[in-house]
Amino acid sequence: MTSFDITSRVALVTGGYGVLGSGMARGLAAAGARVAVLGRRADAAQNEARAITDVGGQAIAVVADVLDRDQVRAACAEVVKKWGSIDILVNAAGGNVARARSDTMSVFEIPLDAFDEVLRLNLHGTVAPTMVVGEQMARQRRGSIINISSMAAIQALSGVMGYSVAKAGIDNFTRWLAVDMARRHGDGVRVNAIAPGFFISKQNRAVLVNDDGSYTPRAQDILRQTPMGRFGRPEELLGAVHWLSSDASSFVTGTVIPIDGGFSVFSGV
Repeated sequence: MTSFDITSRVALVTGGYGVLGSGMARGLAAAGARVAVLGRRADAAQNEARAITDVGGQAIAVVADVLDRDQVRAACAEVVKKWGSIDILVNAAGGNVARARSDTMSVFEIPLDAFDEVLRLNLHGTVAPTMVVGEQMARQRRGSIINISSMAAIQALSGVMGYSVAKAGIDNFTRWLAVDMARRHGDGVRVNAIAPGFFISKQNRAVLVNDDGSYTPRAQDILRQTPMGRFGRPEELLGAVHWLSSDASSFVTGTVIPIDGGFSVFSGV
């Protein structure tokens, strides 16, 4: 059987101290990878790296804004200097922007600068680090890039036009780059994405959970559309991320894998 072993592989996780990012960083470390936690906030990145090392994993914190290629390039060089390569890139940085939501106003009232902000955070925030780390992987002629898509890229979700456009862009970028990397640099560099369903995080908690802990009407709508009838848990992303990081998926590239409790395939009937 092709190996699922990722012991001693080097993973760079952007947004590695967020709810989903930290879960993936810790999961990769628990599987034996050496993990670089990247983010703008040094204290948060260091705390996450410490949480990994405290339980026996290998991790470091690197500080960079994913929208600044020079900062990402410096962080990449720091990781390569310490561990010799970057074998896995998880682009977990992203999220919605409150001013870009249209839940309580007409879509025509969304400020264009807010639309630009959410587009840059999610799409550019994936493209920029991929350009830097992907170049390193091309030189190595090996590596696995894992992007984060969304249900918003698959179906129209109310209130999140900018976020939806950005995530749809990530799907296309994933497929496009997978083809380009394979044709130019061989079969050792692969590009895939996972599309999480609905998980409760710091960013969306207020939209999904009332102050008394009950679910909001939007959360109830989501659960009705999810055949499994519940929200996902961060650790439920780890199986797919581990697989895509390992040689067990060596002939898999250009895919977008839903991890959604069935949300994307249910008609509602």
